[in-house]
Parts: sequence; C-alpha cells; structure tokens
Amino acid sequence: MYEPPKLTVDDGYEALRGHVVDKALAARKKHGPLADERAVQALLADKDVVRFPTTLAFDASRLQPGEFAFAASNGLRPADGFTLFVHPHFEHRPEALPLLVGYHIPTINYLDVVTNREAELYGAALLGLTVEDYYARLCALADELGGPAIPEPELPVHEASSTQRCACGSSVGGCGGGGRASGA
Repeated sequence: MYEPPKLTVDDGYEALRGHVVDKALAARKKHGPLADERAVQALLADKDVVRFPTTLAFDASRLQPGEFAFAASNGLRPADGFTLFVHPHFEHRPEALPLLVGYHIPTINYLDVVTNREAELYGAALLGLTVEDYYARLCALADELGGPAIPEPELPVHEASSTQRCACGSSVGGCGGGGRASGA
C-alpha cells in the first residue's frame, strides 16, 4: 500500500526557498542589472516578478524609527496591491534601491509565510551577490538611519510578535522582509 511522504514545515520552507531563488534568477535574467529607479519600477510592474500590484513611495510616514522600507497593504486583500514605502534618505541613491526593494519582493509575493532567510536569498540571487554580502550591504544601509540593532534569529512571521522588529522594517530577524506587509 502506498503511503504518502510525511512532509514537515522544514520541507515546505526548503521548497519555498528553491522557488524564491528560481524566481529571483528569472527576474535577474529578464531585467538585467537594476541600476536606477526606472529599472526598479519596471521590475515592480512586471507581473511575472511581483505577484500583486506594487507602487514605490519615498515616504517615511509609514516607517518606524530606523526602518528603511516597509511594504504596506493597500486594502484587505493582497490583490488590492501594496505600497512599498522607502525612507526618503535613499531616494537619490540608485545603488541602494535594488537592495532595499529586492528584500521586500518575497513578502509581497508570499505574504506572511516568508522569513528573513527567503528575503535574503531572493535579494542576493536577484542582484548576483552571496547571501552574506547582500545581508552586510543591507545592514550598512540600515545603519545609515540609526535605530535599533538588527537581530539575527530566524522566525517565521506568524511566530514573531509585532514588537520584534529590526531596523529595516521586519518583525523577524534580518533586514526588512516579512513583518507588517500583509496587513498592519
């Protein structure tokens, strides 16, 4: 008699991580280097890359102190779209924008199932960096804004409380994924 495999949450996250990297590599191949805001806007407008409509706003009004970006839901459903609020400090920093935006794409696409690990994998693959180099660059950008230190533990968003936030907008460890994007 056939017994289906007993899959675990870890198996699910491993599959998600493979999918996240594949999607980032496809986006990189299609959009090439993300050298400026126009290229990032084109990436965000591509429905093959970003699942839900997303606009970019250089506006700190929805950010917490020290936070560099936050993907806010525009309504009650993901299909209502998102606004990706990026700290105005980075508005004229074309080299920083792909790093900041790339981290938030998995949160927009997969909502609250992603952790900082998926966000880091996606951003690194999108930009052709190692995960360690990508994370170091994000931390350096977060440090420019001051604010709380960035914690390292990995927690799924659904297990993190809204008070466990890093300097970049995440309610999980890392530099700005997960967190509030699906509705706060």
